[in-house]
Amino acid sequence: MLAALANGVKGNKWFSLIDKVYHPHTLERAWQKVRRNRGASGVDGQSIERFSARQEIYLDELSAALKSGLYRPEAVRRVEIPKSDGKTRPLGIPTVKDRIVQGAVKRVIEPIFEQEFLSMSYGFRPGRGCKDALREVQGLLEAGYTHVVDADLQGYFDSIPHDRLMARLEERISDGRVLALIQSWLEQDIIKGMERWAPTGGTPQGAIISPLLANLYLHPLDVQMTRHGYRMVRYADDFVVLCQSEEAARTALSEVRQWVEANGLTLHPEKTHVGDCRCEGQGFEFLGYRFEAGRRWVRKKSLKALKDKIRSKTRRTRGTSLACVIDDLNPMLRGWFGYFKHARSWTFSRIDKFIRRRLRALLRKQAKRPGMGRCYADHRRWPNKYFAAAGLFTLSEAWQKASQSRC
Repeated sequence: MLAALANGVKGNKWFSLIDKVYHPHTLERAWQKVRRNRGASGVDGQSIERFSARQEIYLDELSAALKSGLYRPEAVRRVEIPKSDGKTRPLGIPTVKDRIVQGAVKRVIEPIFEQEFLSMSYGFRPGRGCKDALREVQGLLEAGYTHVVDADLQGYFDSIPHDRLMARLEERISDGRVLALIQSWLEQDIIKGMERWAPTGGTPQGAIISPLLANLYLHPLDVQMTRHGYRMVRYADDFVVLCQSEEAARTALSEVRQWVEANGLTLHPEKTHVGDCRCEGQGFEFLGYRFEAGRRWVRKKSLKALKDKIRSKTRRTRGTSLACVIDDLNPMLRGWFGYFKHARSWTFSRIDKFIRRRLRALLRKQAKRPGMGRCYADHRRWPNKYFAAAGLFTLSEAWQKASQSRC
């Protein structure tokens, strides 16, 4: 159906998109994606399960409300998500109905902007992801682009100016009702506990439409840096510029700084720097990895986040069998290895040891043998092969197999 959007071209603009948004097929596809992603309830308390029980009725109501112009989004529920550094990240949770409508709008307008987005942008785009961005960075480093501008936009999602963002949308979308929908989401009230306020800028993290809008706002930066010959790799608001000399890197940082300030954004003063990643202490972090001195390893924050997840799944007070704990751990470990399998080998052996220590402590607690402690007796009773036989996914063994296949 999205191919039919080609009939909506008028000069270099698009029109009459709202009928595509409230089309039953578009809403149904958007709902299916919302259901797969699960997620918590919004301010109305309606869960995925409750919506699913009457989905046909609710989708018909949404379609009718959008067609008649009576649809109005509800407030966004804000929660604070803990970060590895002890701070929190604000997350906005729209209602299920608002998530569906946002998904429908995204399905309709995303192809318009995908025609213009550049190949150096990887975040939240169809057919692209973190691994693609990391491969591009690794290839540039190996090609001699070792002087890196590591840039960090401070509070990007919360600071995008609404008026400038809407102006960029209006350059390609002329359907006023679709623009009004997006404007209404930008202006949705935010509720946190007993507080309620209207945002003056930004697009809420957690909203389905936000990643597309975030990419749209930074697209002119992509164009400018590419036009001037810089090799930039961007994943949403996280980006690096790779250069062949320190002078070029400093000039690139100056251009980035000027563009950022001119567009109402701010570079983080402590997290933005230029370095020669061939040297010790001058590396950079990107998408969970640390690049430094010709090597690539898992950054400390990523390791800490993994260990925190392992701790939560291996609490000694957990009253389940070892088999259940391992069944809970394995999918997470396989996914983590699939992403970080290019890290150094010692990373995986250390994590394996950490996991087995946690499991031995759990078994010791269940066996009511507190006096054994972390000693040779633990290893004799529950050796490494004991956990292997129980089906525990072993990261170091997976790394060895992956290395052999690469050879």
